[in-house]
Amino acid sequence: MRAFFRGVLNALILIIVGLASFLLSMRLAIHGREVSVPKFVNMSVPEAERLAQKVGVQISEEDKFYSAQVAAGKILSQSPVPGTSVRRGFRVQIAVSLGPQMHAIPDVVGQSQRAAELNTRRRGLELGTVALLAVNESAPETVLGQSPAANAEGVATPRMNLLVSQAPEATSFIMPELVGSKLSDATAACDAVGLKIAGVNGISAASGDAVVMAQSPTAGERVTTATPVKLTVAKNAPAIVVQTPIPAAR
Repeated sequence: MRAFFRGVLNALILIIVGLASFLLSMRLAIHGREVSVPKFVNMSVPEAERLAQKVGVQISEEDKFYSAQVAAGKILSQSPVPGTSVRRGFRVQIAVSLGPQMHAIPDVVGQSQRAAELNTRRRGLELGTVALLAVNESAPETVLGQSPAANAEGVATPRMNLLVSQAPEATSFIMPELVGSKLSDATAACDAVGLKIAGVNGISAASGDAVVMAQSPTAGERVTTATPVKLTVAKNAPAIVVQTPIPAAR
């Protein structure tokens, strides 16, 4: 029996030693695949690529910035920082200097979006974010704002961001019954929700007591604030109270 237990104990010792050797080998293998990130800052991109290949990492140009301190074409910053341990093949992100700011920032506010984009590129600048804002006061696709501002100095990047107007989303309504109402009441009901009366037909259209005899679109139709409303009126017809258009489910 003692011989049996001794054999089992020896087997367990061998297993433990084997596992320890395996874990040690794995750790050495993992650390053997790690490298230290070198310093790429102030190098040219070709120089950095040669060093990266030698060390066993890769570089990826992510952005460009103006800099009065670092010459154009040299690496301005990197991530991760030098000395960081990474696995072989790791991609180090770099930003490249454009040198001192040389491009004048144009004033594109008030221009169409297309004209502003062309102006931006002609000045050697890049087009950045184009944000849209729904407004009633400006024509659609008109530049409302820009960043950087016109003629700005000390700009960090060669990128122009634009704020561009777009037409507001049309609100949907159920067209009310206007037939039988006074023209003044029908007009007020339409104005209250932004519906535009495109035309009024009838001999007595200018009369203060004109009454709506026909309408287009007809009552119950789905309309938006962009839908033109046309009315036909007559005089001395019985009037009713007109109801405000009801918002429709979209």
